[in-house]
Amino acid sequence: MTIDPRSHTPVYVQLADLLRERIESGALPAGSAVGSETRLTQEYGIGRDAVRMAISVLRSEGLVTTNRSRGTVVREAPERRRVELPPGASVIARVPSVNERRAMQLDEGVPVLEVRGPEGDVEVLPGDEVELTRPPT
Repeated sequence: MTIDPRSHTPVYVQLADLLRERIESGALPAGSAVGSETRLTQEYGIGRDAVRMAISVLRSEGLVTTNRSRGTVVREAPERRRVELPPGASVIARVPSVNERRAMQLDEGVPVLEVRGPEGDVEVLPGDEVELTRPPT
């Protein structure tokens, strides 16, 4: 897939789609570098701002993470643990606060699940690390 500057689809969306396809196909496995801004700019013939916006889209989807020492890398899929909801419990998915994101060490774009028990107790869980189940009836 190439970037078409004449397309109605913005070039940053095209680059995000291309990189997402490479991640989902396994061509860019977890832990591998996506590429520097300079390399992606040169490889696809687009501006640095478009590359930054494409990476931002992928980061908000939880597919990549960026840090100064390693650059942008494909995010490892976390192990999921099963959490059984008690009868009468409800769940709300929401964006975490800055403090919650720091405390849980959540990457950008990862939601939290707020589980409210029948007694009113609340537990906040990272959305990418749990699988909610109901007890058999």
